Amino acid sequence: MIKRMMQTLVATLALVLLFSPAGQARSLDDIIESGVIRIGVNPNFPPMSAYGETNEFEGFDIEVGNIIAERLGVEAEYVPTETPQRVPFIVSERIDISLGALTRTTSRSMLIDYTVPLHTEVMAVLTTDKVMAEMVDDLNSSDITLVNIRATWPVDYNKERLPNANMILVDSIADTVRAVAQGRGDAIVENIDFFMAHTRNHPDVNWRVLPEKLFVAYCGIGVQKNNHSLRQFLNILLYELHSGGKINELWEAAYGAPMLVEVEPTPFF
Repeated sequence: MIKRMMQTLVATLALVLLFSPAGQARSLDDIIESGVIRIGVNPNFPPMSAYGETNEFEGFDIEVGNIIAERLGVEAEYVPTETPQRVPFIVSERIDISLGALTRTTSRSMLIDYTVPLHTEVMAVLTTDKVMAEMVDDLNSSDITLVNIRATWPVDYNKERLPNANMILVDSIADTVRAVAQGRGDAIVENIDFFMAHTRNHPDVNWRVLPEKLFVAYCGIGVQKNNHSLRQFLNILLYELHSGGKINELWEAAYGAPMLVEVEPTPFF
């Protein structure tokens, strides 16, 4: 695990060097004075964020970004930011903040700062009423076929945790859900929150999520290191939005299901 974290940090540092140098770091006052906040969002991650029919960004992150911009009294400028670019774009000051399911990790925290959690992502099991399982270890059988996205870390996790299960690999979240709906697979062991919206494409299937939570990750908003004024503003705003239920409302509207583990708002950060 430590070796993997160091490899990730080294790779990220390499990207930081590739994308540097860039513009000057912008404080909260700078952003307000400029009239624009630059928000990094993933262009290929629906319903978190993606291009819509009018070629404008839409999704959960966009709704959150619009609220942030509105509270600041500025315009939101959405910058396409692929997953590997998120930290380098913050460090090199190409964006002011990064959304896009930015999980808090120790390696990233050496390079950027985080707000309090915006949302969670929960590793759990998505399956159907055709599978007689109540716990993840019930899937460790040659009668079970798991579906995973190729080249993602849950592939290795499932091979180690559930070595007796079969596995098929596909290319996208939508493909995994479709494979289970069509009966080619039995279950998905993944960060299930991101998969729930796709179950709506298969309404004839009786979907269920097993109650066991394998891992809960907390995703914050990424900001530049030591940008205290911007981070403090965002933390206060997130407390208000969580306390009023707004974040969970936006999440359910985007994903078609409540967040599996809701963020408990705290006034302390």
